[in-house]
Amino acid sequence: MSTGLESTTEHLDVVIVGAGLSGIGTACHLTTEHPQRSYALLEARDDLGGTWSLFQYPGIRSDSDMHTLGFRFRPWPDSVALADGGSILQYVRDTAQEYGVDRHIRYGKRVTASEWSSAEQRWTLTITTSEGATETLTCSFLLWCSGYYRYDQGYTPDLPGLADFGGSVVHPQHWDPDLDYAGKRVVVIGSGATAVTLVPALTQGEGRAAHVTQLQRTPSYVLSIGRTDPVAETLSRWLPAAIADPIVRAKNIAQIIALYQISQRFPAFMKNVLRKQTTAQLPEGYEVDTHFNPPYAPWDQRMCMVPNGDLFKAIRRGDAEIVTDHIETFTETGIRLTSGRELEADIVVTATGLNLQMFGGAELTVDGEPVKLPDTMAYKGMMLSGVPNLVFMIGYTNASWTLKVDLVGEYLCRLLRWMDRHGKAVAVPERDPAVEERPLLDFDAGYVQRSIHELPRGGDRKPWSLAMNYAIDAVTFRRGSVEEGMRFEDERATVGV
Repeated sequence: MSTGLESTTEHLDVVIVGAGLSGIGTACHLTTEHPQRSYALLEARDDLGGTWSLFQYPGIRSDSDMHTLGFRFRPWPDSVALADGGSILQYVRDTAQEYGVDRHIRYGKRVTASEWSSAEQRWTLTITTSEGATETLTCSFLLWCSGYYRYDQGYTPDLPGLADFGGSVVHPQHWDPDLDYAGKRVVVIGSGATAVTLVPALTQGEGRAAHVTQLQRTPSYVLSIGRTDPVAETLSRWLPAAIADPIVRAKNIAQIIALYQISQRFPAFMKNVLRKQTTAQLPEGYEVDTHFNPPYAPWDQRMCMVPNGDLFKAIRRGDAEIVTDHIETFTETGIRLTSGRELEADIVVTATGLNLQMFGGAELTVDGEPVKLPDTMAYKGMMLSGVPNLVFMIGYTNASWTLKVDLVGEYLCRLLRWMDRHGKAVAVPERDPAVEERPLLDFDAGYVQRSIHELPRGGDRKPWSLAMNYAIDAVTFRRGSVEEGMRFEDERATVGV
């Protein structure tokens, strides 16, 4: 069935939704491997960089080492392991410019609906511009690189009595750069990466807070690592970058895999190692088991990394403290806890997490039928069963996000080359009825568990299971069959008329 759009609507070979790390990285792969293909990146905001241009809270930095968070094809050019947000944003911008990707970005374009037509063998995208206008664009392949959380809304739980609080309340995702916290009492609610980043950052500099309290219901594992990578520093002095960079990257990948595997296989041993490291960095007699002893095994949730133990240093100085308790109610001057203690505050920061949202909240339709994500199964963690020519990016939960993004970008280029050689225009993952369902993300983090029922399903075997292991995925994505579990269709002569 013809849509009548062929002569009036722009058509591209590939559309990439999102100009963050995932979108920029994928576009670089596409530019290098398939320079003949036309493509565009649609970015809803007015800047590239995704998370790194959105988040403005003090101390914003990576929670993964930059030698694995950086792209494989353009290594991170510094020995800094945990980099600040501004440096990461500049790295993304430089990468986009170096590969010419920046010329393909269209800002202020939010995709609100995408409809696949089997008759046309293409996607039709409905786009809302920042000026409120509606546009239409078609493409043969649609790549969703918009991440899996809502950019316009952070998660805030029901906080009793919040309306009674007389101070300021801010979520880190919507931080006001003009917020003045100098000399103020600040309470940061949360125990994840954002909270452990904010707490020491708020105690530093001329405009530092008078005192910062991290209020948490449940502790997290906190691991101190060096701000710089000593191996990277040493090798950079003696070896050219073309040799040193792959060595450092391989070393860090091996460390990540080893840490995760040891944590999962020998949780009691790893808990003891982490406890000893934490105890050594805190004042004598500190209640480590109250504030740094989670009720779950290491890496059942993401581990928090802090550079050079900055969180522990802030606690030792007395500039910050951690309180593990439950909120009874907010008061006009602070927070009353179930233990009876009251925390006085001028500012409360709700570092309480993210809201998940697949495909930027856009509607997906295949031949007039809405795609219900929980009814689909994720193919290699990058495509959906029954949905043609669509790839999405979800990075690792136990390692750097970009490690998986790079692999998916490489695999996509392999898939497109295979389709070109065999004259195929459509690739559709076909679900095997014998494959049993599993959660897509086997991860206990609150933001995952709140929305796991809204996500596609995973499977109990390849190619429907997620390895969450770079070493395994590297072989699968670079060497594995592109035909396994996939149905292909020839190009129809009527397309493009």
